[in-house]
Order: sequence, then structure tokens, then C-alpha cells
Amino acid sequence: MPSFTEALRKLWDRHLGFLVDEEMVGEHEFEPGLGPPGKHPMSFTATWGAKDLRTYLNPLKGAYLVGDLEGNVTVGGLCRNAPCKGSIELSYLSGKLIYRFDFRARGKAYHFLGEKRNIRPWNLHVSHTTLYGDLTDASGRLVSRSVTRFHLRALPAMVLSFRLV
Repeated sequence: MPSFTEALRKLWDRHLGFLVDEEMVGEHEFEPGLGPPGKHPMSFTATWGAKDLRTYLNPLKGAYLVGDLEGNVTVGGLCRNAPCKGSIELSYLSGKLIYRFDFRARGKAYHFLGEKRNIRPWNLHVSHTTLYGDLTDASGRLVSRSVTRFHLRALPAMVLSFRLV
């Protein structure tokens, strides 16, 4: 019978990874002249994680705590359930969680960059749940700004979605 450390080594050698599902919901506002005025709904659902924990957890690798992200985004006045693909970076040393993804809407390419800011142990209920985002077009022009939130009532579903791959 293999020892506990041998069993862990076998798991580690299998390129073990993980996935988790997350949903962010909120609103955005177009820059003047780039969409309908006022606030509009914005949301995205994403599955994110890492294919190989050895790379993901290694600070000497370029992809330290950077995982792949894939899902669908809805930007009121622009698109509904558009496929998106990008990354999520858990940059705890800089106090940020950074979401980056690209998608197409109405035949045009868009890029989303969002940050959960001021990550501190005493404010996790705010900092881990509020995402400030900028949506730009392919030229880098700002199209809209958003604030989306992870609702704590969705936490059980997110925790239960965690799976090893």
C-alpha cells in the first residue's frame, strides 16, 4: 500500500488542475456617443482555473496564480450571452484580482479588463465581490465602464462547482 506522500506525489505528477464557476452581475454605462445613454445591465458567467497546479502555484513561472477563463458575457445595449475567453490573475501581493477577456459583438472585437481592488483580510466581503471594469474596442478606445458583483448568496454554488481536472 502506497504511503500518503507517495499518493500525493502521484497526484502531483498527473498535472492536476482545477476549475470553478463564477457569476458576476451588475451594470455598465457607455461612454458618450458609443451606445444608449444611462445605465444598462451587465453580467458574465465564467469557468476559470488552471490545467496544471505545478505551474499555477510556482512563483518562478510566468503564469503564477494566472488561470484560464471562459464563459459568456451580456452587455446591455451591445450583446447577449456572447462567448468570451481570457484569464484571471490572483495578484494578492498587489491587492488585486484581475479579470481579462475578449469577445465579439456585432462583428467587432472587444476587450474587458476588470479588477477586484484593495484585497485585504478585513474587507473580503467587499473586495472579493466587487469588480470594476473597463470595456474597450479593438483600437483600445474606452466603450464603457462597469461595476459587477459576486453575490454572496451564490457562494455555495461556486464552492460546489469546484472540481479537480
